[in-house]
Amino acid sequence: MTMTTTQAAQTFQLDCGATLLVQPMPDVQSASVAILVPAGVIHEPSRVNGAASVLGDLVMRGAGQYDSRQLSSAFDRLGVQRNESTSWSFTSLSASMLAEHLPTTLPLYAAVLRESHLPEDELQPAIDGVEHSLRAMEDEPHRKVFVELRRSTYDDPWGRPSEGTLDDLANIDLPMLREFYAQGFRPNGTIIGVAGNVDPSAVRDQLDSLLCGWSSAVAASPSPSPRQPPRRHIPHDSTQTHIALSWNAVPYGHPDYYRAWVACNVLGGNSSSRLFTQVRERRGLCYSVSTSLSFAADEGRVLGYVGTTTERAQETLDVTLEEIQRLAEGVNADELARCQAHAKSSLVMSQESSGARASSIARDWHHLGRVQTLDEIHEKVASVTVEE
Repeated sequence: MTMTTTQAAQTFQLDCGATLLVQPMPDVQSASVAILVPAGVIHEPSRVNGAASVLGDLVMRGAGQYDSRQLSSAFDRLGVQRNESTSWSFTSLSASMLAEHLPTTLPLYAAVLRESHLPEDELQPAIDGVEHSLRAMEDEPHRKVFVELRRSTYDDPWGRPSEGTLDDLANIDLPMLREFYAQGFRPNGTIIGVAGNVDPSAVRDQLDSLLCGWSSAVAASPSPSPRQPPRRHIPHDSTQTHIALSWNAVPYGHPDYYRAWVACNVLGGNSSSRLFTQVRERRGLCYSVSTSLSFAADEGRVLGYVGTTTERAQETLDVTLEEIQRLAEGVNADELARCQAHAKSSLVMSQESSGARASSIARDWHHLGRVQTLDEIHEKVASVTVEE
């Protein structure tokens, strides 16, 4: 095992091959864990979109010496607030607890990583849960339009819905999920972020012991296939029209990322943004409008959304596009100052949240191969100028 220190966060390469990042936060009473295993949507076999979502549920239904009920009870007795989610690259297992309970919580997650039961009698309930979520989305067109926008923005599998599709759920079976688990729940490519009132060396030693002998697997690269057409209309019987659009930006880690973040924030990041002010407040054309940065692999995009009435949809789109184009004329000092103040407050709150920090250091490692300090992020945002 080798160890390097990245300022306040410590980076360890565990004996099993997983990467461990530990951020001590001595002023908090909590500890949080963010485990990213390379079993995300882009690694799903073909025609089983939704397998990662089903697996993320099923792995928590019994592991090691615990059946499903016993495992849930073990977490509950420790007061663990946990969450499982699926992204394009990873299945994420996250948890927050009192710092004193971290040593008792880590063995539970080690069992999930290495010895999940994937019980046959729990498969259908896991599939049903994903199906219910997908059917609920059909009644939430503002969510569905982003799913379809991503299909047109990125090549498959990066444009694939993280939640899955109803058509593909029928193709998911237990043998396929067990193979997917064996290939994705592996130490090589796994990132473990821990933040809170913890001793980095003690966390490292415990995880080295718990994960000793965890077997690596071959990491296959996804094969890209064409994205959906760039302009599409999805019929929906409603008095509302939901418009989503995207355009090129820069990915996370690019030298211009924080300049892009400021520009995106000025355009549609909050209630003082240009789109909110011009399209919603002054013209009353919509009830919701926003922009955000998105990135997949080495590509970055701005994703925009506006929800309006059907009869005012064209006017709303026209005004929105005018504001997007006007951004090329630059921003003013007041707009920049508001963005920098917003970033500072967010960073201050991140300093008080072990959960936010655990997720952040794991994400940084994935995208950058290193951990950014909060001071470094603040300096980058604060140094952006109007001219830039």
